[in-house]
Amino acid sequence: MLGTTDTTRSEMLQLLELQRRAFELEGHVEYGTRIDRLDRAIALLVDNQDAICAALSEDYGCRSPYMTRMSEVMTSVGNLKHVKKHLKAWMKPEKRSAPVPMNIFGSRAKVYYQPKGVVGNMTPWNIPVGMVFSPMADMLGAGNRVMVKPSEFTPATSSLTKELISRYFDPTEVAVVTGGPEAGAAFASLPFDHLLFTGATSIGRMVARAAAENLTPVTLELGGKSPVFIGIGADIDEAADKIITGKAQNAGQLCISPDYAFVPEARLEAFIDAARRTFAGQFPSVALNPDYNAMINARHFERVRSAIEEVRAAGARVLDLNPATEDWSDAVVRKIPLHLVIDPPEDCRLMQEEIFGPVLVLRTYRDITRCIAFVNGRARPLALYYFGSDGAERERVLRETISGGASVNNVLMHFACDDLPFGGVGASGIGHYHGFDGFRTFSHAKGVYTEGRVNLPKLAGTLPPFGPKLAKMLDSQIKR
Repeated sequence: MLGTTDTTRSEMLQLLELQRRAFELEGHVEYGTRIDRLDRAIALLVDNQDAICAALSEDYGCRSPYMTRMSEVMTSVGNLKHVKKHLKAWMKPEKRSAPVPMNIFGSRAKVYYQPKGVVGNMTPWNIPVGMVFSPMADMLGAGNRVMVKPSEFTPATSSLTKELISRYFDPTEVAVVTGGPEAGAAFASLPFDHLLFTGATSIGRMVARAAAENLTPVTLELGGKSPVFIGIGADIDEAADKIITGKAQNAGQLCISPDYAFVPEARLEAFIDAARRTFAGQFPSVALNPDYNAMINARHFERVRSAIEEVRAAGARVLDLNPATEDWSDAVVRKIPLHLVIDPPEDCRLMQEEIFGPVLVLRTYRDITRCIAFVNGRARPLALYYFGSDGAERERVLRETISGGASVNNVLMHFACDDLPFGGVGASGIGHYHGFDGFRTFSHAKGVYTEGRVNLPKLAGTLPPFGPKLAKMLDSQIKR
């Protein structure tokens, strides 16, 4: 068994070779084998959810078990069940069209989806269980072996994940390696058949460079500053309720958390009032409230706290949605109530960096055209949100902006749709997974042509010696 702390690169290579040999010996991965592996992943999550909740709460200092069961366990179980439900259909060769005249004489074209082999998965600290098992649904469904490198920022959860996976899976099927940045760098450099990384854009660039040395294909789920458009005619109370609810989840520590919102100038105060009511209704207190999650560690607590102080010192309007007016400066408790920051300076950290914490920037506007231009002038976001009932305005925002995914009249919800691809674009990521799109990501699509009854090259005169017959055929095909 591999060490419980830092796994060496040599041990990782041995494990990779063990999985690769097992994959090659297995040959075609049968439907029943894939279903069995998916069932074991479901059983692991269902049977051990209390231990998973306890480990995550230990890592965070305070993390609601309800949040963990919803975002980590329930979502992953749903992903796994979705793959189970559709897997038989996905595994069938996919018919494609053979060109004329080949098809006339019985030629056929199909795509065979085959597992790639051994897939690596580098997971983040913010959803440390969900980001192991949600992509694993697609990886196992596609017939692959899986190696996981969890974040060192959640040691209790990473240790538990390793223990549980070793209990439910043979190491030739799924295995976990652990360690800090050096172990992560070593993991990224392994010659996987595919590598998924979820985390910061800066680290994603390093992962992509390391994978390129082996020509390993990568899927990068990164992040970015996800905008919210609140249309002129939107129901402001409903929009505020849903945006604040989504922003407060995991104290804003989600890659698709709304980062900044465009609010019609004339409706700013109405939005602020509605936001206060929503937050106070859900979290009448913060510091000792078990439903409100802490920041993951002291460094991230200080990062967000100092960013708030930076804009306050610059003269921006900063609103602390703190119903019990508690002192939240305790770096041990690490709980920051949700803050609204209105029209901060463009060069402040809250506008230049992904916030990844309980702060929502509000930018007032009169003309939505300028909002669209603002989004398009920045790096592509992982998510984009629109609130409103104006169909033309909605379609304009969706068509004229580019983002990894989007939700209309809510936030976060597109991730919950198993049949939608999830991933980023540009600086927010490369590739996607979820459902059939994930099955295809972690499969090799092998095009297969089957010859019909007639030797078409000979019939068409395309074999040497060339002559008038071939010239006539070419003239018939090469034309406007």
